[in-house]
Amino acid sequence: MSAPHPMTYEAFVARATADPDVAGLVLKGSHAHDGMATRRSDHDLYVVLADSAGPALAGLDGFRSAALDLVVVTVAEFRRLGGFERYALARARVVLDRLDGGIAEMVAAKGRLGAGEASRAAADWLDAYANSVYRSVKNARDGHPLAARLDAGDSVGFLLELLFALDRRPRPYNKYLAWELDRFPLPGWDTRALLSALARVAETADADVQRELFGRVEPAARAAGHAAVLDAWGEDLGLMRLR
Repeated sequence: MSAPHPMTYEAFVARATADPDVAGLVLKGSHAHDGMATRRSDHDLYVVLADSAGPALAGLDGFRSAALDLVVVTVAEFRRLGGFERYALARARVVLDRLDGGIAEMVAAKGRLGAGEASRAAADWLDAYANSVYRSVKNARDGHPLAARLDAGDSVGFLLELLFALDRRPRPYNKYLAWELDRFPLPGWDTRALLSALARVAETADADVQRELFGRVEPAARAAGHAAVLDAWGEDLGLMRLR
């Protein structure tokens, strides 16, 4: 719903705070990431209603203006949110919490994958990553530079999903990748070197850089219990490894 008149973030927060049906307010997006907001950034706000709330504020779900973007959910719905929204919620800022810390606990939980969930995700992303590296390096070898670059680009996304899953964290959106790694580095990785290698792979599909990255990933994946995923590639692993 487009806003027919201006409504500032501050005015809405004051209005919502005065409404007893509002159990929580959670700010996500650029304004929740220190230093990332610009003059064009709106305020992305979750309005969390008590499960017994009336319909009045529910009608504001989807409200958008140049200053404000609202998503209205119940407490039960907020608890279930995940998927693509998970990273946004993981780094969100709790503005109002009428559940004695319950809203903050739900936000914190979004940032930590369960052990089983993370392991399953890591296995899937590892296989996807290996597949893209293999195809990219093979295409480069066989004289298909465009295909090599496209596969290399895919591999970067799969690798990031894998590395964050291994650390039991949701992958950040690309906009916030450097911000995230600067403040919360991945264990065992130098942030500057990693970002430089990813940029090189995405821009050039450099096979040696891809093999160097794979050489870092393979022992970490094996240590995390994913040897079977790698061993299923058999002799094809040789094409992905440094010579």
